[in-house]
Amino acid sequence: MVEHVEETRPSFRRPARAGGNAQEGATLLSEIILEGEARIPVPIAEFSRVLGGGLVPGSLVLLGGEPGIGKSTLVLELSALLARANDRVLYVSGEESAQQIKLRADRMGLGDPGLYLLTETDLDQIFQQITVLEPTLVVIDSIQTTRVAELDSSPGLVAQVRECSIRLQELAKHAGLSILLIGHVTKDGHIAGPRTLEHIVDAVLYLEGDPFGQYRLLRGVKNRFGATSEVGVFEMRGSGLVEVANPSQVFLEERVINSPGSAIAITMEGTRPLLVELQALTSPSTFGNPRRTPNGIDMNRLLLISAVLSKRIGLKLWEQDVFVNVVGGLRISEPASDLALALAIASSYYDRALPADIALVGEVGLSGEVRRVGQLAARLKEAQKIGFKRALVPRLRHAGDDLPKGIQLIEARSLADAIRAVFPQD
Repeated sequence: MVEHVEETRPSFRRPARAGGNAQEGATLLSEIILEGEARIPVPIAEFSRVLGGGLVPGSLVLLGGEPGIGKSTLVLELSALLARANDRVLYVSGEESAQQIKLRADRMGLGDPGLYLLTETDLDQIFQQITVLEPTLVVIDSIQTTRVAELDSSPGLVAQVRECSIRLQELAKHAGLSILLIGHVTKDGHIAGPRTLEHIVDAVLYLEGDPFGQYRLLRGVKNRFGATSEVGVFEMRGSGLVEVANPSQVFLEERVINSPGSAIAITMEGTRPLLVELQALTSPSTFGNPRRTPNGIDMNRLLLISAVLSKRIGLKLWEQDVFVNVVGGLRISEPASDLALALAIASSYYDRALPADIALVGEVGLSGEVRRVGQLAARLKEAQKIGFKRALVPRLRHAGDDLPKGIQLIEARSLADAIRAVFPQD
């Protein structure tokens, strides 16, 4: 005998759609009329960039991140600024008391923005307050503490998280309001709860960074209303998270000039070019198997570049431990940083510094060739704006008119050509 418990789903009265009653039956796409503004302007530019231009009415957005990374701080600041702009915002907290949130708001200097605060975990009580206030934005902090009273399971378990998310999605779609969920992450960095949670929501954002560092990255991994892979950069201060308008300059401000093992890579995060410093250190291995230790670089990419340097260039990395670090807490995944990674390792191996005024961009193949990358003009314009005079790039088919004229281009067809260009023979 196996016990089977049926969980009855309580009746949920669906609110009317924004702008009128719900239509019966199917409708031609050409007959649908868009009413009102397509997006709600977000007063934080870096947050708006990741969302694709602002909040979409009727959308469900999930924000995840490690404990203490600054999720509640960022969302509280966003809520206060929207409330100050005459948007009615309801902040629902199931983890902190009203006094704790008030203390944080005072520390951040938010003043009296006219923000509505509710400390509640019962979803039915939250729906009642939403019906009374009719807010533009609802913040749920967090989805793992919200519960449906009719279910016997504890908050944060699969049944509760799924049921709460589905009901919040129905509310958002039919009432035309935006809902921002804060979600915890597991020890491997994924959103806690069922995987279907990320499929239910319209956008998934991650707040990343070293909890002991000062910079935070807001990254979009899913967005039904805009481009993914966008990134926003923030700096953690005593008054909260502050936008970083020029992240390339910030990431390079502590760079040590003429230091072996340091290279500047021109990467793209979505539509934004970023200049970051790659540091490499090679050291003779005292064990039989040399170590490969990346920080901010994929391990497989580091193994590939090390193998190419050993096979094609002749560097004896099989007897060297290789450590690689991306300065600023960034994580680079695009192949356009291969050339900078390879030359940083070679610089440490030869104990010779790269020229201080050169930036690097290019993908390295298994044969040692340097391949072209996309959006080269935008990358070079960002390097020129920061103050770099030269750029080592793959061999160009033709010099485009959109390439900047104030930066000298050094073309390399192979990794050997690139090494000869930056480390000329005496």
